[in-house]
Amino acid sequence: MAEDLASEVARLYQDAEAALLEKLAAALAADIDSPRWAELKLAAVGNLRSAVEVVAEALQQDTNGAVRRALVEAYNRGRQAAVAELGALDIGRELAARDALPGAPAVDRLAASLAEDTRPVYARITRVVVDVYRAITSRASASTLLGGLTRRQAAQRALDQFANRGVTGFVDSAGRSWDMASYAEMAVRSVTARAAIEGHVDALAEIGVGLVIVSDAPLECPLCRPWEGETLTLSGQSGPHTIRAEHATETVGRLRRRPRIIAVHVAGSLTEARAAGLFHPNCRHSLAAYIPGVTTRPPDHPTPGTTYEDTQRQREIERHIRRWKRRQAAAMDDTARRVAGAKVREWQKAQREHIAAHEHLRRKPAREQIGAAR
Repeated sequence: MAEDLASEVARLYQDAEAALLEKLAAALAADIDSPRWAELKLAAVGNLRSAVEVVAEALQQDTNGAVRRALVEAYNRGRQAAVAELGALDIGRELAARDALPGAPAVDRLAASLAEDTRPVYARITRVVVDVYRAITSRASASTLLGGLTRRQAAQRALDQFANRGVTGFVDSAGRSWDMASYAEMAVRSVTARAAIEGHVDALAEIGVGLVIVSDAPLECPLCRPWEGETLTLSGQSGPHTIRAEHATETVGRLRRRPRIIAVHVAGSLTEARAAGLFHPNCRHSLAAYIPGVTTRPPDHPTPGTTYEDTQRQREIERHIRRWKRRQAAAMDDTARRVAGAKVREWQKAQREHIAAHEHLRRKPAREQIGAAR
């Protein structure tokens, strides 16, 4: 429900990362043939720092507004989904009549969570770019003193290494190193998905619906596969168990009508499923209200000829395209720019061929842009 809402934030980060790479390349290329180049570069650190701080501050300000808009929209979509699911029943009409605006506490809590997750990214942007600038200046000067590469070649080689990994500066709790744009987009996609789920679950809880069912998504990952099509409790007992519930539409008894009681198998709790990996970042699964006696297991989506591994190959090709686009943005001269551009086209061709060979895959150009999530 919220997959598209991170796109605005993603574009902000894509533009910011490209701008930072271009500023770094331009700062290094200036006066590169001067015998006083290293001295001039060190004297210009303050100018580069100021330019980077302007980009970082604008990025944070624009992102904060975009994120809040995305969270409100995602939460509302979750509530609207609950209304749509229950529309044919009395409880659906009851829910539709209620105020569907998200409570400020829910949005504020999610926004604060994202701010905490991304604070290290903003804190390190300026430091990382300036540290790389100094390191490249030192390395290029040493290379020329040793009679090896020209200063331009040495600086470009070091700049290419930096561009390959992106504006890196954040290591997550699992020890993985992220460039700022990829990490931030992943965090935004995750928090907007959480907002949609919370809006959905909050709406169901308001009217006493305590069970949900997980959708079926084609080409699912191993983390999600055990939960596909399963029924979960919104609160209560974890682990597989069977509960007795009232049938939503059928009754028994001649003189005194009462709801028919049926057995419902439950795979566990929503909290348990999320802890096991369901709704991980970039997960494509969703929830729906489970109405005893009415809801049926979602149909399976077979994908003959295409596997989860094929989707991961697509992600790998996207990473290669982004890497060479960063190299292109960081090029210090036309020759380096043309070489990087040729590599971009080479990997784009590989992507077209891969997509053509697997009918269930769809190309996503946004994921091939600088700064897109992994």
